[in-house]
Amino acid sequence: MRLHCSRILHDWLQDAGSLTARLITQSHGEFKVEVLFQGFGQIRLDERRALGLNKHHATLVREVILYGNNQPWVFARSLLPLSSLTGRLRHLRKASRKPLGAFLFKQTHLQRSPIEITRIHQKHHYLPEYLLQKQSVWGRRSVFFVDQKPLLVSEVFLPDFVMNIESTTQRRMD
Repeated sequence: MRLHCSRILHDWLQDAGSLTARLITQSHGEFKVEVLFQGFGQIRLDERRALGLNKHHATLVREVILYGNNQPWVFARSLLPLSSLTGRLRHLRKASRKPLGAFLFKQTHLQRSPIEITRIHQKHHYLPEYLLQKQSVWGRRSVFFVDQKPLLVSEVFLPDFVMNIESTTQRRMD
């Protein structure tokens, strides 16, 4: 699929490394996580399919905003099936202001499905209303497997982030 976004954003969308680590670097350490919601909830049909779940499977939903330089840069929605939250993943049941990515990328046997990238239009998404923009935004998702237990992580790159990376790149070129 040909993406019609800047080459800079395309690089971020396709990066299979730790988004958290990259955001911390981009913000020069001015990074924080705001937990909007963490609890058991309904998940969409496409999310259930990605995780291989039926509609009755209990799933923990975690929605956060990742801030860089005190600006909302990324909205992240993570789906953690209850059946995955055992063993060393048990602690993920508790709400934490720590980024999930920081934990995931420390796991020695972490596996990741191919990254799915999409353009998101405001009326067809779960973004909180105050983050909705008149323009569309870009997002990605993939399933992580820790000890063969699946977790779905979706990330939406918000306009403040896109402006930041494009202006930073432009300054480097000048």
